[in-house]
Amino acid sequence: MLTAQDMSYDEARNLHSKWQKHQAFMAELASNKDWLDKIDKEGQALVVEKPELKPVVQQTLEDLQRQWEELEGTTRTKAQCLFDANRAELFTQSCSALDVWLKNLESQLHSDDYGKDLTSVNILLKKQQMLEHQMEVREKEVQSLQAQALALSQEDAGLTEIDGQQRQVTDSFSNLQQPLQLRKQKLLTSKEAHQFNRDLEDEILWITERMPLATSTEHGKDLPTVQLLIKKNQTLQKEIQGHQPRIDDILKRAETQSQVDGERQALLEERLAELRDLWDQLISETDNRNTRLLEARRAQQFYADAAEAEAWMGEQELHMMSEEKAKDEQSALVMVKKHQILEQTLEDYAQTIHQLANSSRLMVTNEHPESERITLRQAQVDKLYAGLKDLAEERRGRLQERLRLTQLKREVDDLEQWIAEREVVAGSHELGQDYEHVSMLRDKFREFARDTSTIGQERVDGVNALADDLIESGHPENASVAEWKDGLNEAWADLLELIDTRTQMLAASYELHRFHQDAMEVLGRVKEKRETLPADLGRDLNTVKHLHRQHQTLENDIQALSWQVNQVQDDAARLQKAYAGEKADDIHRSEHAVSSAWEALQEACQARRLLLQDTVEKFRFLNAVRDLMLWMDGVNLQIDAHDSPR
Repeated sequence: MLTAQDMSYDEARNLHSKWQKHQAFMAELASNKDWLDKIDKEGQALVVEKPELKPVVQQTLEDLQRQWEELEGTTRTKAQCLFDANRAELFTQSCSALDVWLKNLESQLHSDDYGKDLTSVNILLKKQQMLEHQMEVREKEVQSLQAQALALSQEDAGLTEIDGQQRQVTDSFSNLQQPLQLRKQKLLTSKEAHQFNRDLEDEILWITERMPLATSTEHGKDLPTVQLLIKKNQTLQKEIQGHQPRIDDILKRAETQSQVDGERQALLEERLAELRDLWDQLISETDNRNTRLLEARRAQQFYADAAEAEAWMGEQELHMMSEEKAKDEQSALVMVKKHQILEQTLEDYAQTIHQLANSSRLMVTNEHPESERITLRQAQVDKLYAGLKDLAEERRGRLQERLRLTQLKREVDDLEQWIAEREVVAGSHELGQDYEHVSMLRDKFREFARDTSTIGQERVDGVNALADDLIESGHPENASVAEWKDGLNEAWADLLELIDTRTQMLAASYELHRFHQDAMEVLGRVKEKRETLPADLGRDLNTVKHLHRQHQTLENDIQALSWQVNQVQDDAARLQKAYAGEKADDIHRSEHAVSSAWEALQEACQARRLLLQDTVEKFRFLNAVRDLMLWMDGVNLQIDAHDSPR
């Protein structure tokens, strides 16, 4: 506002410079108009977002708009005042200043300097752009001078001089348009040439920088390194493919660079040929390196697979060489099953070995650079695998031997335990409390002895056969096997001896208890017979005869007991020789009781027989007496009869 309100232009000496400054100020003011519009939009947005601030924002925007309008009005007023003050002098100074500027511009346009490199050309182009911008500004001044000249000509104030100055400035300005455009075209052409040279050199440098990567002989010492190098080479190939359009663009642009001098054309063609050769070489080298890296990857993959196979087989070899021994049959079976699984895994791993062999054979057939090393490594793998299979077979044999040994040990232990359990029964001292008890014990022990002899002998024979097989096969534990066998046979012999002893003891006990049982039975029968002897002698002859016949039958029955009594007496005599002490006394008492009862029975039978005989005689006598009495009574009756004879 202060600049717009400055009215110190009364003197004509600085009038033109002030006019120019005011023109620049007006241009600055016009450029800041957008700033004012932006502030207005932001204020409106703020009002929409926060309606409560609308009074303050609206007042501020109105004040700002009002001040801006005042500034524009003041500026236009000052411009009009500057123009109205000493128009002729201002016109003359403006023409003189513009003519000086045009002459200076003409000297610049006639310069032969079009730049020696891209940087200098760009600087000259920027200067050219500044001159063109100044020409646009000066064109407005020329138009302003034309308007001023028209205004002055209407006032008839030095019309001829003013019109001459105006035409001279206008003609000079017009004459500089074509040289300006011509210089611009030459500068653009120079820039294009230098830019092409720069791009050409950049591409050659780009190829040169990547050539060591493409021609590198570093192929990696292990699989990860080779894979990394392959990725890098693939990245380089993709980068080359992506860079192909730039090379094509350079070669295409080279066709437009033919309008140069001979020396430069020869140098350009030489550099283009170098670019083509380097580019073809880079593509070829990357392809060759990719082939070499793929071969290296196949080799390293083979080495890695071979190393993995060797590591796996080395780990399995440790298992095969393990000296761990099973402590029992269960653990031996577990170890055998594990080994079978391991052997199956080893058999399955043969496919991996075959794949390695096929891979190595293919690389050797294709004349791989490391064919000798690959062949040697494959031979090592095959040798290690064959050795591992031999170790597996040996370990299987050891485990089978250990399993058979533990099975024998288990059989021996089971059989010894079985024998020990049988020995408990066979070693029992229970001989029975009575005849029934000992009979039950004898029957059970007979069955026990029969089962033990049959089953035990079969099991002992089986264990002995297994032990003999182990000994004949040269088992490392032959001494232990022989010791187990001898111990088992001794235990079996002891058991058989115990069974025989127990059998004899039960037989003796059976005879003893049978004797007592027989003695008791005979004694009971004798007593029973004794009790069956009736005391009735009958009431008449017939009854007595009947009782006599019954007694005879009883005596016959009693006589049948005589052989049992004799058997008891014989057994007692025999057993008294085998026993002594209390048992001998028991035998004697039993035999004495039977003998005494037998004698008493015989005596009672004899006494009744005699008594019955006497009774028969008695009743016979009485019958004779009665018959005689009856006869005598009959005779008496006859004697006493009164009948006279006829």
